[in-house]
Amino acid sequence: MERRATIADLDRQFGVAGMASVLPGNGGLAKVVVATPHVNSEMYLHGGHVTSWAPAEFGEVLYLSPNSRWQDGRAIRGGIPICFPWFGDKRDDPDAPAHGFVRTAPWELGAITVIGDDVAVSMFIENREGPSTSWPSSFHLACRVTFGAQLKQELIVTNTGASSFQFEEALHTYFLVGQAQSAYVQGLDGADFLDKTDGYSQKSQSGDIRFISETDRVYLDTQKDVTLIDPAIMRRITLSKNNSSTTVVWNPWDNGAQSLGDLGEGQWKRMICVETSNVGRYAIQIAPGESHTMIATIRVAAL
Repeated sequence: MERRATIADLDRQFGVAGMASVLPGNGGLAKVVVATPHVNSEMYLHGGHVTSWAPAEFGEVLYLSPNSRWQDGRAIRGGIPICFPWFGDKRDDPDAPAHGFVRTAPWELGAITVIGDDVAVSMFIENREGPSTSWPSSFHLACRVTFGAQLKQELIVTNTGASSFQFEEALHTYFLVGQAQSAYVQGLDGADFLDKTDGYSQKSQSGDIRFISETDRVYLDTQKDVTLIDPAIMRRITLSKNNSSTTVVWNPWDNGAQSLGDLGEGQWKRMICVETSNVGRYAIQIAPGESHTMIATIRVAAL
């Protein structure tokens, strides 16, 4: 039986002196730590999950719950969870885990590469065909994240099986804000959306997205940049994307947060999710041997 690589083994194989290391993280889970003059970041092999991106000029951009549960089989609350191969509840299996199974599974470390002043970290997970799995199709899912003054995240799905399959995907990005009630999102004016707080009724956005109550929306047919304005911290966060047709915007507010045991009292005020995605009727159909790449790029600037 092949011995599973230890964290020390991974650091010896993949670490880059003075720039990137593989270390034990919360709960003893393995993480890649990137530390350069330009950025400090962390990415866990648990879920292929980015938990920190802090450009030197602006500090931490991602929200991470202080009450997150760092355990096998549990999702990390905050950062950038990867939702795949379904989003939300699985339509034909109410007992299946929400948002798919890859965000709670161990991934493999593929490479750590230096690109100029930036560091790119690649992780992957595979699924073989079989009736005993919660997803019968075979795939190779890779996540490549380039950490620098901007963050670029690529999610690459390859169909390694003999049959076509359809999947949903989302980069469930939690942004750290000073005060959710004063922050707002620009770039979706006029877009239609499904309001999950109102029985998935379809509506049209008018003006900026302001947060005055629980917000859970899937914006449809969206390709343009979206900007999160945060007057409390005096910064703007711009999210650009490629090969993504939906944008999810979420804040649980006080009522929704009460059902999330790993969030904590009042923590909803410090986070807003803006998610690059392909969900619902914009799910992706992929033939045997084909690949699909969705890309999200995050930039931050002062107001």
